[in-house]
Amino acid sequence: MPHSSFLSEVKDAVTPRATLLILGVIALQLLFIASYVGALHDPRLKDVPFGVVAPQAASAQAVTRLERLPGSPLDPRALPDAATARDQITNRDIDAALIINPAGTDTLLVASGGGRVLANTLTALVTTLERSEKRTFRTVDVIPSAAHDPNGLSSFYLVVGWCVGGYLGAAALAISAGAKPSNPERAAIRLAVMALVAITGGLGGALITGPVLDALPGSTAALWGLGALIIFAVGAATLALQGVFGTIGIGLVILLVVILGNPSAGGALPPPLLPPFWKAIGPALPPGAGTWATRSIAYFENNAMTASLLVLAAWAVAGAAITLVAAAMRKRVATPPPAHTP
Repeated sequence: MPHSSFLSEVKDAVTPRATLLILGVIALQLLFIASYVGALHDPRLKDVPFGVVAPQAASAQAVTRLERLPGSPLDPRALPDAATARDQITNRDIDAALIINPAGTDTLLVASGGGRVLANTLTALVTTLERSEKRTFRTVDVIPSAAHDPNGLSSFYLVVGWCVGGYLGAAALAISAGAKPSNPERAAIRLAVMALVAITGGLGGALITGPVLDALPGSTAALWGLGALIIFAVGAATLALQGVFGTIGIGLVILLVVILGNPSAGGALPPPLLPPFWKAIGPALPPGAGTWATRSIAYFENNAMTASLLVLAAWAVAGAAITLVAAAMRKRVATPPPAHTP
């Protein structure tokens, strides 16, 4: 092939649009690496809500000692008794508690259902502290992870699967062969189809992780409802961003849900072990809100779910509204004004 013909073929193949898309893919790839490695490479405890139960004379002293630990790994607060500590762990107000017995062995209460890595890290920290005081303690897992979910990761993987179903389902609707640019009618139909996908996918995920594999305890119906909400929230957001930005919108969803959302979700590392940036953004993104809510259903008697459900509902409502508004505006721009008759 002559040199000029080869250059012509390259020019035809590598259009400015293709170049921008390739650059976007490279950027997403590098952001993926930076996000996951940045979030997960150096887990450290920071301000973990931590209860302390001790006789009145020793309680304030113990709290002060824990507050002054280097790096502030714990956010300790005095509690009146062990029953209160258990209740606060179940309510997800604290992650663990130390019951100090001046006359004998202390007891550390943990909840591996909220993440075994966190429970193990807290146990290691308390082991060091108790040795320095020449004391002994025992660990009691008051909310253990399920037998078929030893590391407490099934909730996270379930939510990841639901999120994937949301953005892939919406992407398929938006860019499938023969799909026309969205107008209000098509946008409404796509949202309705997305709702059906959400209902089906939510039920499937709840059945697989519950009755089929016995990986997660908790109400199958509650997990079904949560899964449907997660899928629709991510799907509606995908349709919205695609409606506003075109194909680039799908890349933006991958940025929000996969690159930023997954490592900050508290799955591989629970929130107290994440760096400040990822710990801050996680609860506001669907993977983080979904993982927290899934663990609440599975292990914590449906406690502390309101904020997460509101976040997911906001994504769903905003996504649906923007999808419809973007379609209406596109129709208005595409509709020529009526011809002027003299």
